[in-house]
Amino acid sequence: MGEPKPKPSSNATKGQDSPTTSTPTSLSLSSSSTSHPPPAPRHTLSLVEPSQKKRNKTKVFRVFRSVFRSFPIVTPICKMSVLQSGLPDGQRSNSSNSRKVTGTLFGYRKGRVSLSIQETPKCLPTLVLELAMQTNVLQKEMGSGMVRMALECEKRLDKDKTKLLEEPLWTMYCNGKKTGYGVKREATDEDLHVMELLRPVSMGGGVLPGNSEVEGLEGELAYMRAHFERVVGSKDSETLYMLSPEGNNGPELSIFFVRI
Repeated sequence: MGEPKPKPSSNATKGQDSPTTSTPTSLSLSSSSTSHPPPAPRHTLSLVEPSQKKRNKTKVFRVFRSVFRSFPIVTPICKMSVLQSGLPDGQRSNSSNSRKVTGTLFGYRKGRVSLSIQETPKCLPTLVLELAMQTNVLQKEMGSGMVRMALECEKRLDKDKTKLLEEPLWTMYCNGKKTGYGVKREATDEDLHVMELLRPVSMGGGVLPGNSEVEGLEGELAYMRAHFERVVGSKDSETLYMLSPEGNNGPELSIFFVRI
């Protein structure tokens, strides 16, 4: 009789399935494998600082403003004041105190949802806020078609120059119900990893493989990304209006930041 044939090893069996496994899924299972460690993609970030583009524009704006101020003042014949609150939703983008940003709501289904604000999907977050709501609860609220979040904090003294979105603690309400407290925090490695994975995504929703150390191998991180219109009412009030690509058929989401 001939020599017995060696049995295929478990690593070889796994190797047969590797071509059909996508890269994000392999990241979630890499805690038990040494061939594809998770730290590699987490440290290779291609996100850029949001202030780089701003500084260049600021210099040009200052030069233009200095030249413009040298012109004589001309009083217009017709004066018209338009209240921004009276503008339809589709005309808010015409206001000079509004601009578009990228907003991402993400979190584990049974964990608290976080809000990340970026100038563009290619930039580092300018704001990361941990909201007082579980991700699965927010998904149910979004299913109703309309969500209004209000984040409130106390007013500061006039001498205090703290910007509104730099406030560390907020009292949160969702559709009129108090849900708890939202906390501003610095972006963690996990947050930056999620933003890096979503870099090619301008808007949409879905799930990403989660961190196995936090939620186990079955953990999934849900996300929803969209363009938001950021409207600054005053130094004590700002609003984010989600711009739905589906028009009036999509869900409505508004986030209000107010000092009271």
